Parts: sequence; structure tokens; C-alpha cells
Amino acid sequence: MDLIDIGANLTHESFRHDFDAVLARARQAGVARMIVTGASREGSEQALALARAHPRVLHATAGVHPHHAVDYDAGTEARLRALLRDPLVRAVGETGLDYHRNYSPREAQRAAFESQLAIAADLGMPLFLHQRDAHADFLALLKTARDRVPAAVVHCFTDRREALFDYLDLDCHIGITGWICDERRGTHLRELVREIPAQRLLLETDAPYLLPRTVRPPPAHRRNEPMYLAHIVAAVARDRGEAVEVTAARSSANARTVFGLDPLPVSAT
Repeated sequence: MDLIDIGANLTHESFRHDFDAVLARARQAGVARMIVTGASREGSEQALALARAHPRVLHATAGVHPHHAVDYDAGTEARLRALLRDPLVRAVGETGLDYHRNYSPREAQRAAFESQLAIAADLGMPLFLHQRDAHADFLALLKTARDRVPAAVVHCFTDRREALFDYLDLDCHIGITGWICDERRGTHLRELVREIPAQRLLLETDAPYLLPRTVRPPPAHRRNEPMYLAHIVAAVARDRGEAVEVTAARSSANARTVFGLDPLPVSAT
């Protein structure tokens, strides 16, 4: 398989001691490429540094997660715009709204999100989006920019049917994680994933978070990593009634389209 993990937090400190081994295990599991998520000013810089160190295997996003919105200022915006001009940075984000934890005030979250929507529109770049317990405000703001950006990825979708169709109506792509492998919290996704058009489906681990509960035995450290994308594609294929190879090929083709990735030569896969 030629899988693409469209959301991996590989700048996380838990990967520092065995990063090269993580990439090797991903390749062995069929994960040819990974998009490293930038979720803060510093994290976005680190994501680009990793992509530069591993060209054609890693690309990056640059953005400020709503948890860090309180730190968003003019200097942050200027730095994001500079990072986003690097060809290895393929999307604006992770950006959006999170009213579940409210680590940043909601007003600050909305202001940072609006600013990053404007950056994506100015630069003509895709959006890599986060939303939790903020659907109405998130949707209203996204609508103001959706027709001015080439693509929008609703990352780590775990919401309900109404939200899914709101996003599909805006021609968004939907990122599915190991949440679908969770028999406690993800059972509703087993039905909803059938409703996602083939050309809108993307797969991601959100590593090191959301270790699929189908990994047996689970690793003692409980860290998720890109090699476990194979468990996610298997679950999605099962619930869509497709062959794993079909789901893998379609999701990877979608990722190449959304993030503007050239096909890898055979020798690199």
C-alpha cells in the first residue's frame, strides 16, 4: 500500500528518542508520506525543520491551534506567512475553534481563526482545521472564506451526522483517525464513514494521540505513531464495505490532490 498520514504531530517530545525508527516502521507498514502538523508558532517551525530533514517523506503545515490562540499576535502572523511560503509547507493550520477545553478565551480563538482564514485566502492555500464543541461558530467563520481557498480539511472528525453534511456541503475533505477503532466512543463513525464521498475521504493518525484500540497487544507506552495508520484504513474499509486496497488508494489520491504532492517514484515507496 501507498498510504499518506495527513496529520501526525511528529514534533511531539515523545518521538525525539527514536524518530528515525518511527519513520522506518511507517515505511514498513506502507505509509509512504506524512504531513507533520504545525500547531503553534514554534511547532510550525519545528514541523518545517523535520520536513527539510526528510524531503519527499515529510511535509508540514503551519498554523496556531485554538489552544494557543491567546499567544497569537502580529509577530506570529508574520512568521506564519513566511513559513507558508516554503514549498514544503502545504496547508494553513492546525487552526479552528475548541470550546471543549477553552484553553484560550473564545474571543481569542475566533480572532486567531479569522486571521488564519485570511492568510489561507491571501496565499491560495488549503486549510487544516480543528473543531470541537464549537460547530456553529466554526461553520459560520469557515463559510466566510471557503470559496477563497482551494481545499479545506476537517481534521480528526468525530462529530455527528449534521456536522458532517454541513462540511460536505462546503466541499470539505474529512479526516478520519483511530477514533473509528474505539468501541466506546467511535461507534457512530462506523455508520457515518459510509456517507463520506470517496473523493472527500482522508486518513490520519493524529500521532502520538488516539492510538487505535484495535492494536493488539497495545504498546506499553500507549503512543500512537504513523505505522498504525494501517489499522485505521482497515477499519474504514470494513465499514465502507470496500477492499482495503481501494480505501488506501482513494484516500492517498485525495491527499496528493489536497496537499499538492507529486507522486513518489517507485524506488521511494
